[in-house]
Amino acid sequence: MDGNGRWAKQQGLDRLFGHSQGVESVRDTLKTARELGIKYLTLYAFSTENWNRPQLEIDGLMDLLIEALTHELMELNNNGVRLLTIGDLNALPENCQKSLTKAKQQTAHNNEITLVLALNYSSQSEITSAIKNIIADNNSGKITIDEIDPELIDTYLYTKDIPDPELLIRTSGECRVSNFLLWQIAYAEFHFTPVFWPDFRRQHLIEAIVDYQHRERRFGKTSDQINKA
Repeated sequence: MDGNGRWAKQQGLDRLFGHSQGVESVRDTLKTARELGIKYLTLYAFSTENWNRPQLEIDGLMDLLIEALTHELMELNNNGVRLLTIGDLNALPENCQKSLTKAKQQTAHNNEITLVLALNYSSQSEITSAIKNIIADNNSGKITIDEIDPELIDTYLYTKDIPDPELLIRTSGECRVSNFLLWQIAYAEFHFTPVFWPDFRRQHLIEAIVDYQHRERRFGKTSDQINKA
C-alpha cells in the first residue's frame, strides 16, 4: 500500500492525512475482494524499515492502527472477516498489541475472507528467524538435515498457515517488492500500478485481477504442457 505520503504532499497536506485516507482504500479493497470470492488478502502495513521514518509519523501510524481496529471491528465481524498478522509484533507499542490481539480473537471464527496485516514485517528477518529455528531443531534432534525441504521451511515462516500469494499488487508506480514475502512470492504474478494507495479503489483491484487472469502461469513447464493439461 504505497504512496500515502506522496499523495498527501501533492494535495499540500501532511503525510499522516495520506495515511488516514488510505484507510478508506483498505475498506473498499477488502469489500471488493470479499465480494469477488478472494479468500486471502495481505496488506503490507508497516515494514521493519519504516521505523526509520520521522517519529511523529510513526506515532501517527500506530494511533491510526488502533483507531482503525476499534472502529472497524464490528464491520469485520458483520462481513465475516478474519484478521491475522505477520511480523514481529513485540516491537509495536503495547496498546497496539492489545488492540490487535483483541481483534484477532474476536474475528477468529469468521470464514468469508482472511485479512492479513504485515506489521513490523521484513521477509529477510522472517527467513533469518526460520533458519535459526531450523538449526536449533536440528541440533536438538527434532528434525534431520535430510528432512529440510521447501515444504518444511514453509512451516517455520510467519505464513505457515496462509497460502502463498498468487497476485502481488504494488501501487504508486514503484516497481520493486521491498522485502515483502520474498520466499512466498516465488511464483506470484506481479501487477504494478501508478495509482497512489489513497486513490486505489474497486476498479483498480478488478483491473489487476483481469490482468492476472490473462497471464499464463507455467510453473516451470512449457505452454504446450499447460494447454494439454
